Amino acid sequence: MMYAHPEYLVDTDWVSAHTNDPKVRIVESDEDPLLYRIGHIPGAVQVDWFSTLQHPLRRDFVTKEQFEQLCSQLGVANDTTVVFYGDKSNWFACYALWLFEYYGHKNVKIMNGGRAKWEAEGRLLVKDVPTYPATQYRAQEADKSIRAFRTDVFTQVGAKKPLVDVRSPKEYTGELLHMPNYPQEGATRGGHIPGAVSIPWSQAVNEADSTFKSAEELSALYQGKGITPEGEIIAYCRIGERSSLTWFVLKYLLGYPTVKNYDGSWTEWGNLVDAPIEK
Repeated sequence: MMYAHPEYLVDTDWVSAHTNDPKVRIVESDEDPLLYRIGHIPGAVQVDWFSTLQHPLRRDFVTKEQFEQLCSQLGVANDTTVVFYGDKSNWFACYALWLFEYYGHKNVKIMNGGRAKWEAEGRLLVKDVPTYPATQYRAQEADKSIRAFRTDVFTQVGAKKPLVDVRSPKEYTGELLHMPNYPQEGATRGGHIPGAVSIPWSQAVNEADSTFKSAEELSALYQGKGITPEGEIIAYCRIGERSSLTWFVLKYLLGYPTVKNYDGSWTEWGNLVDAPIEK
């Protein structure tokens, strides 16, 4: 059994061979933005999930115009192949890829194994920050078919359609209300969205090298919990980064046709007045 869309994954050898390819832009996106300064893949630019991708004045992403400016500054053209990698088994790399898709960029890939695999193989890391000629990037209108808002989640709950909670088991049960060292992800209540199935994101990757598990293993994991390709599926975590990894797995590795990432996730739902929860 092959991945449904293997073209969305590249390995470290492929990236090493394309560090000087003018048609490829390598992007590092980490939970810890300081990692880029310590050392990054030659030619890679940095896209920080918080300071680069978030709107400064409201809880949302950058606008279409701000996204166009970002891509232009990074030297990303509309036909550039953008390859994302990062720490935490590519949590935020998947998050950045998801946002690039949200604004219509088509040529996107994940470096399987992320930063951990690159380092484990003893590959070159550099500290110099590259610059590229600016482009005139033009984004598409936001593709809301891959993003869920709270109204979509209420509808999903009411219709008893599939929801995937990708957090840890203790977050799912409500035993763990506040994540250590993550003050920005707090919620007044613990638990999960009614009807949501617990499938932690970590079960989709190999612990040894942070690569994604095989198509057979992934299919057994999700279908074994009743998450099948039919119908619309919404994935969530606390702020949408871990669930973007699950979104990537379901959409591109397994080929599920309709998958949405709820980036409001538990920091919204767990604080939302009159929103039902289960423990």
